[in-house]
Amino acid sequence: MEPESVEVPLHVQGLDYEVGGRKLLTGLELTVRSGESVAVMGPSGSGKSSLLSLILGLVRADAGSVLVAGRDVIGLKAGKLARWRQRHMGMVFQFGELLPELTPVENVALPALLAGGDRASAFARARALLSGLGVPVDGMFTADLSGGERQRAAVARALMGEPSLLLADEPTGALDEEAREQVAEALFRVPGDSGCGLLVVTHDAAVAARADRVLQLVKGRLAEASASEGVIA
Repeated sequence: MEPESVEVPLHVQGLDYEVGGRKLLTGLELTVRSGESVAVMGPSGSGKSSLLSLILGLVRADAGSVLVAGRDVIGLKAGKLARWRQRHMGMVFQFGELLPELTPVENVALPALLAGGDRASAFARARALLSGLGVPVDGMFTADLSGGERQRAAVARALMGEPSLLLADEPTGALDEEAREQVAEALFRVPGDSGCGLLVVTHDAAVAARADRVLQLVKGRLAEASASEGVIA
């Protein structure tokens, strides 16, 4: 039986990571619980995006463990890693990474279809997710959506597989103020609605302030910060 953790979708211990002779992460510790949102801030180049890549298994740590839903993704072979990621992780990128020539429903349903899921069920769930996030589902291609609508569609796509852990890398960084607020509201509503854990990397103190916990990444380690203090990256 595959190990799983419902209460702790992410538990990182003693994580070390070096690139180009520079130590980005040193003994980093992080826990994200189900239904909890955590924001990570820090200076550019401090390793915030690298941390997400390590959690996703896209790069390999030098030491430590990264338990996602109870399984250490470090060292998993490519096929098992891909299946575990598909089953337990969702990812929202800064620029959405949607296919503009597809409709929003097609974009959101795509992960399920590529995994061999039933087309009718995938499209029904995609429509429900998009509607819940206030994204038009009919009569337009993704290219016709506003920036905020595209990013909310990206959130819907990340939720398609009902992940234990939702990750977001600067999800509002390319948006104007109004769209930023709409996307942030939709994103931080997810843990309460679905019960997943949410980890957001952001430079925006106003976005980070929505999280249950705000952490600052400094000199390779995470430290608690108060969202009410308006931590500036």
